Amino acid sequence: MTAVTRSRSGISAAELRRLFRDRPTIPLVALLAGLVVLSEIARPGIVSPEWAGVILRTAVPLAILAGCQTLTMLTAGIDLSVGAVASMTGFLVATLVGNVGLGPAIVIALAAAALAGVATGVGVGIFRVHPLIMTLGMSLVVLGLANVWQLQMVQTGAGVPAEFRTLGSGTQLGIAPNSLLVFVPLAVVILIGLRRTGFGRLLYALGDNLVAARLSGARGWQVLIVLYVISALLAAVAGFLISGLTNTASVTLADSYVLPSVAAAVIGGTSILGGRGGYGGTIVGALILTVVSSLLSSLGYPEAVRQILFGAIIVVVAAAYTRVTSES
Repeated sequence: MTAVTRSRSGISAAELRRLFRDRPTIPLVALLAGLVVLSEIARPGIVSPEWAGVILRTAVPLAILAGCQTLTMLTAGIDLSVGAVASMTGFLVATLVGNVGLGPAIVIALAAAALAGVATGVGVGIFRVHPLIMTLGMSLVVLGLANVWQLQMVQTGAGVPAEFRTLGSGTQLGIAPNSLLVFVPLAVVILIGLRRTGFGRLLYALGDNLVAARLSGARGWQVLIVLYVISALLAAVAGFLISGLTNTASVTLADSYVLPSVAAAVIGGTSILGGRGGYGGTIVGALILTVVSSLLSSLGYPEAVRQILFGAIIVVVAAAYTRVTSES
């Protein structure tokens, strides 16, 4: 009987690990639901359609930046430049819109983001610089250039465009955020692109076994350049939404999103070792982190305490996931 019980217990544990590894969205949705219930218990009456709208509106930029991390982590990489790129693009539009108009300002900002992505992709794909080092260095380069631009344009900035404010912080019927008009199409493209296109399969192949992918004829350096350009463009879109959400444009606006974006991807089931993961879990991971942040705020803790607890919760949840899936 003991052997049978142990066998059954072992099978149960193995099934649990497979569930977290192969279908992470299911337990993550359960965790999200539990956090929502906990929020209602901690502060009765807080959970409402309006509260859900605020959570969604806040989570959208984080989910987009976490999408950057998901795509790069599938290739065993990472993109620490997303915060600098997002801040730079929002600031560029705010300083240019008064002179050239909104459309040209957006095009210029996207072009600047794409150039940063090309530089990162070349460094990682051709010169074989480790993604951690390359993206960290690129973030400093982008920040430095943005500071130079700030000194040149400090007197000519027109502020965050009204269109960005409407898109980033506006809602429909006081509930559905306008930012979903941007996020939903992007999420659909990423989800379909990862599972149904050759480029998506190449990302998984490069992360799973780079040597085998090259031997099969895949030109990894080309894939990586395109990947980091896509990541930079997604970061630019997130920067537009963040500037509209906060009604602020600065060269460090999105810096605080970088580590939560990595955490959202890891919590969502994307392996930091590459080759496994998906965007569905990342979206739920971004929602979980947003609800946790809201919960800590509703409990009335000081900012310093909230930061400590938020960081500790990220570490615990990520460690629990890697423990269950037997990753190291």
